[in-house]
Amino acid sequence: MERNYIFTLGDALITFNPVATGPLRYVDSFERKLGGAELNFAIGCARLGLPVKWMSRLGGDEFSKYIYNTVRGEGINMEYVKHVSGYPTSLNFKEILENGSGKTFYYRYQSPILTMTEEDIDESMFDDIAYVHLTGVFLAIAPQNLQIGLSILRIAKAKGIPVSFDPNIRLKLWTLEQARAAYFEIFPYVDILLTGLDEIEMIIDTMPFEQFVAQYNISELVIKDGANGSKAYVDGHWHNAEPFLVKPVDTVGAGDGYDAAYIFGLMNGYDVAERLRFANAVGAMVTTVKGDNEGLPEYTDVEVFLGQKTLVER
Repeated sequence: MERNYIFTLGDALITFNPVATGPLRYVDSFERKLGGAELNFAIGCARLGLPVKWMSRLGGDEFSKYIYNTVRGEGINMEYVKHVSGYPTSLNFKEILENGSGKTFYYRYQSPILTMTEEDIDESMFDDIAYVHLTGVFLAIAPQNLQIGLSILRIAKAKGIPVSFDPNIRLKLWTLEQARAAYFEIFPYVDILLTGLDEIEMIIDTMPFEQFVAQYNISELVIKDGANGSKAYVDGHWHNAEPFLVKPVDTVGAGDGYDAAYIFGLMNGYDVAERLRFANAVGAMVTTVKGDNEGLPEYTDVEVFLGQKTLVER
């Protein structure tokens, strides 16, 4: 069987975007959107033209039907998405400041993803998988999710499937000590680590990046640094990519889009410099649109952004 799918898993949330910038207590109305780190990643892959499977659990309410129909409409394979009754769809409310930065307030009590167990993971699910992508958000939602993640990683390792991991630290969901303990169980299985600079510094403290990579046998350490661009440590060498200058209006989802773009580059034979440039472009593009995934571009959009293709407007 040909391996061409990307696999990821995680919960989905209804995101309420404020219609005005500033502290949330002064915002009177919101727009309904959808979000979730792994879901944003899956949508990013699908829009770039990559086949992707998303595993999740959704509630039985109207919000869950909206999520299911929207995600299916993006062309994402939904065979491992199930509806469960008695569990409401998780929510988050975003606060966006004038410069595009902000905060997220989660309401995840009794999330449907809590019903997922290790027994839901089967080796046959990975027969057509080319890459597995996990994030720390899924691990943080419930204690049992670490064992689910490790089950997936052991299967991936046994089948020779490369694994990418984004720590995506959420200190509103668990403590830094809990996050670090989980990550250090995950790292031995990781081939491509996609992380923010602030995150990796929190995780490994003062350990040199090169020592960390060697200790855990990580093939590619990719560090995202927002407006400063990104860099990667691959085969004993550092590679740097300059940022694209844009005016950000909402930074949520930029890291997820970056991850999708970097994996796109890997699957299409881009060299390190090309992967970093392409991923920087996608990450920058995401910040210019309000919403968790509304700014995730299609491949032709990236070509135009990079000046590789001319947009004919009329």
